[in-house]
Amino acid sequence: MLQLDSHPTGRHFLQIPGPSPVPDRILRAMSLPTIDHRGPEFGTLGRQVLTGIRKIFKTQHPVIIYPASGTGAWEAALSNTLSPGDHVLMYETGHFASLWQKMATRLGISTEFLAFNGTDEHLPQAAGWRRGVQADLIEARLRKDTEKKIKAVCVVHNETSTGVTSDIASVRRAIDAAGHPALLMVDSISGLASADFRHDEWGVDVTISGSQKGLMLPPGISFNAISPRALEAMKSAKLPRSFWAWDEIVEMNKDGYWPYTPNTNLLYGLSEALDMILGEGLDNVFARHQRWAAGVRAAVNAWGLPIQCADPAVYSPVLTGVITPEGVDADAVRRLIHQRFDLSLGTGLGKLKGRMFRMGHLGDSNDLTLVAMVAGVEMGLKLSGVKLAGSGVQATMDYFAGHAAPAALQKAA
Repeated sequence: MLQLDSHPTGRHFLQIPGPSPVPDRILRAMSLPTIDHRGPEFGTLGRQVLTGIRKIFKTQHPVIIYPASGTGAWEAALSNTLSPGDHVLMYETGHFASLWQKMATRLGISTEFLAFNGTDEHLPQAAGWRRGVQADLIEARLRKDTEKKIKAVCVVHNETSTGVTSDIASVRRAIDAAGHPALLMVDSISGLASADFRHDEWGVDVTISGSQKGLMLPPGISFNAISPRALEAMKSAKLPRSFWAWDEIVEMNKDGYWPYTPNTNLLYGLSEALDMILGEGLDNVFARHQRWAAGVRAAVNAWGLPIQCADPAVYSPVLTGVITPEGVDADAVRRLIHQRFDLSLGTGLGKLKGRMFRMGHLGDSNDLTLVAMVAGVEMGLKLSGVKLAGSGVQATMDYFAGHAAPAALQKAA
């Protein structure tokens, strides 16, 4: 007899920092019949999404769309601009910065990893994973590179493992102040379309992103936004590349096509996501995420628990990391919350495993979604024996009630 899986009643609460909850509008768009990826209808779709995605990155230059995860876009950025043995400067802000550095090493690139060198009372083993990029360290290192051997500076915009958003404009200023020709490569996989990002204005040469975070799509699309300097670097780069090669894609994209089979139905979803985001307006989208983040942080502060990001100036609008008390296994708390309340939270990664969990506030969410998330977490913490200073649920409700969303104010008027 066929054994059916058990599904709890109601909708599962997916509150990890990506993949984010997908709006029904996008799911319906993805369900349309698949079309010929060489036919005229597809060319129209291709041109539409290629034009729209440039507005999200805030660039006038090409954006490459790959049928891949963000990891693939990491490799594409490196392989199109660098040669074996090239030296790059990377900055350790968390687990994903570390994974990008590991990839670069495996590709035959010489990597140098800068990191915060201070101490931390809550996480002495990962002090740098509570703070953003320190641009002054990058500037100082580039000034010492008098022979200009460093070919690129690689940083993460919104570190998904920690809930820290770094100041990318300050990194560009540091590179310019040092008078250094290094390319600036930025991972904005979890930041794009949730946190302010300006590819052209901030002088980024390659921006890497993915579909499953602020764009509210399932995983499966990744991006490289590329500057003219990056395209010029491609001409002399000697790392092997074929599938990832920019030149063929840029040429075929002029007519809305790709040199291989693209993920057609995800592009339907991307087209719908672009309509939703650009229709709301990017500034409104960013303000919405900042408001959600502040409401969730109000809960963590009320509980009396440390927020993973130690610097309020760089709190992420995408997720909030919560450090559990010494001796409390954060993964055990997460498992209990999932089993009892059908609520998924992000796990601690790498150096943070077992010491923190992550609450996502992005994608197809609203005030009540996030109040419910806070309630599930609060119940789970209490059931796990964690002593809380106060009610996070009440703090979040008070924040949202006292800070109405602009759209709500407009409707009331």
